[in-house]
Amino acid sequence: MFSNTLRTKPTIIRKLALFVMPGFLALSSTLISCTPSTNNTNTANESKGDTAATKTISFKTKVLRMGYQSSGDLVRVRGVLEKRLEPLGVKVEWSQFAQGPQLMEAMNVGKIDVGSVGETPPIFAQAAGARIVYLAGRRITSTSGKGSAIVVPNNSPIKTLAEIKGQKVVFQKGSASHYFIIQALKEVGLKYSDIKVLSMPNVEARGAFIQGTIPVWVTGDPHLALVEKLHGARVLRDATNIGTPGGYYVGTREFARDNPELVRIILEEIDKNGLWAEANRKEVAKLIAPVLKIDLPIQEIISERANYRLKGITPELMKVQQSVADLFYQEKILPKKINVEEALLTPKEYAAITPPTLVSEK
Repeated sequence: MFSNTLRTKPTIIRKLALFVMPGFLALSSTLISCTPSTNNTNTANESKGDTAATKTISFKTKVLRMGYQSSGDLVRVRGVLEKRLEPLGVKVEWSQFAQGPQLMEAMNVGKIDVGSVGETPPIFAQAAGARIVYLAGRRITSTSGKGSAIVVPNNSPIKTLAEIKGQKVVFQKGSASHYFIIQALKEVGLKYSDIKVLSMPNVEARGAFIQGTIPVWVTGDPHLALVEKLHGARVLRDATNIGTPGGYYVGTREFARDNPELVRIILEEIDKNGLWAEANRKEVAKLIAPVLKIDLPIQEIISERANYRLKGITPELMKVQQSVADLFYQEKILPKKINVEEALLTPKEYAAITPPTLVSEK
């Protein structure tokens, strides 16, 4: 079981820029700020399956502020949260961000309540003093890692991963790509210091890669699929079996503690959406392609290798996440050792927010 979590200091300091990407804290969309109030209690009846019984639910917020990344979000596109929550009196507002580090920065300063990121951004956010908690993880499947890769232009003289020594390698610091490149370098006997790192979000790096000014790029879908299929990018190594614990849904500690029933509903609907998505991948592609302005055949590739289902937070999962944090500290990328247990809820709190489907093997 989890040990009781320690409280982080309530003062939120914008330290994230020190660890992620100095000078880049511009957010990808206008953020809508809403301060929850305990006087704004929402009460509604939620139907329970086919039974006639109802349950009174009280929420301490009337607005759920969700963050998503520029790579798109099927939950938002299908409107599943709106369909479930608006009848209960909760409005859903969405804010878009370039990648996970920018999303975590917004959560750090109280602009959003919940968001989906890779394994790395929460660690850097915790290092910056953000009062965040892990809400749920993502299931690892046979396709995990196929949507992320280290790529070079088609005409690059670089043929193997070991040959990137001394090269400029571009990725967003503090993102999942950061962990990926460190682990990949270790496989071929290289150190993080053996490459020249340039931090740049995917939305900016793609154009530079296509123009040939980036020799090595660490990226993920949809950018990966686009440069592979349209520009002949060559994959040196994808992230399959890289040892990642996967991504997470993360929220602010106050939001999770004040709204456990709301968090449970959110996770339930997201996982239900994921179950539908994995059974209807071609339909997913048809929905997402026009949103991202991607040709349908390319989006079908992206959808086929994406993971959509969630899993509950467990001690085993957090042990792997701790190993990720330890690696960044050992590489002197983080200035202090991070204890991920400080970003956890109590076992009782997790029991309240975790739907049964997230602990099921199916």
